[in-house]
Amino acid sequence: MKTGISVFLTALICGFFNLPIIFAVITAIVTIEHTAADSIKKAAVRFPASAIGALLATTFYGLFGKGALTFALVAMVTIAVCHKLKLDDGILVATITATAMIPDFQDQYIVSFFTRLGTTSIGIIISTFVNFFLLPPNYSPMIYKSINGLYNQAGLLLQRIISEVTAESKEKTRAIQRSYRQLTALLERTNQLSQYQREEWKYHRHSEEEMVAFQLSQRKLAAFQQIAYHLGNLQYVQTKASDFTEKEKELLHALTKEYVQVLGDPTHSISEKQFEMVNKLDDAFWKWKEEHVVKQTGYRHHLPPQTILIYELLCFHDVLEELQNISEKQKTLVKKCYLPDRS
Repeated sequence: MKTGISVFLTALICGFFNLPIIFAVITAIVTIEHTAADSIKKAAVRFPASAIGALLATTFYGLFGKGALTFALVAMVTIAVCHKLKLDDGILVATITATAMIPDFQDQYIVSFFTRLGTTSIGIIISTFVNFFLLPPNYSPMIYKSINGLYNQAGLLLQRIISEVTAESKEKTRAIQRSYRQLTALLERTNQLSQYQREEWKYHRHSEEEMVAFQLSQRKLAAFQQIAYHLGNLQYVQTKASDFTEKEKELLHALTKEYVQVLGDPTHSISEKQFEMVNKLDDAFWKWKEEHVVKQTGYRHHLPPQTILIYELLCFHDVLEELQNISEKQKTLVKKCYLPDRS
């Protein structure tokens, strides 16, 4: 949408002043950014970079004419000079401007130079204007939706991992690892959206409620980072069904089911049943450690896979408790931002 509006306005202005449209339109397309902050910062770099590209194109055209060598030299030298002057964000626009000038040079080099530089500047200014004034992005709804997706995916992955580590027939480990990588990639994208929103608010007003909601999202993301850490540890636990009694396996699967439900619930409400099962698992952890670690190995610092599995699940519960406390303090915002509208 932003790109289309930028191209339309750029073409309209260039057409009105009878200026070459193509250079300005190309510039408008490649200079649209995610945030107004990026548009302003990069516009300050792209303008001098474009001037350098146009000047180099004029110079090399005057020396070598309209040949293949001119195109090559203009592209290489423009990139080298912009990089040397730390104008890296303007390299693409400068190179396009420089090489696109060569076929349409007029006899008056100075006129061509200022014409091409002017049209490129129009493209840069219009794209910055659209980003800043007309369509300032709001990433908050995308962040909230992505956070819900993260917790739902984490619940499904946890269920797969526990089913795998307590079963005789193993699911392919690569499939779980691939799902985990997809989860962490989504987390990175969500963090990137959060960074975009921070940058955007430097130039646009926001309400106190929007700021509090954003801070809530950051606390939920911080908690999810811990969840991702525990999931990463759990996927590498090497256990089999015979390592646990039937009663222990029932407890693990029942508790996992509770965890999945809490993860999928945007309010992260924990049932009394889960607290009771966590207490049982905690007792089992110390009992299992005493019977199987100290007595069998004689080394208190050694933790077999079974103990690691139980420990990670107990830590997982601690994070869920933290999430429940966070949500209880901001019930109204949680309902507004994370619960689907059923009206």
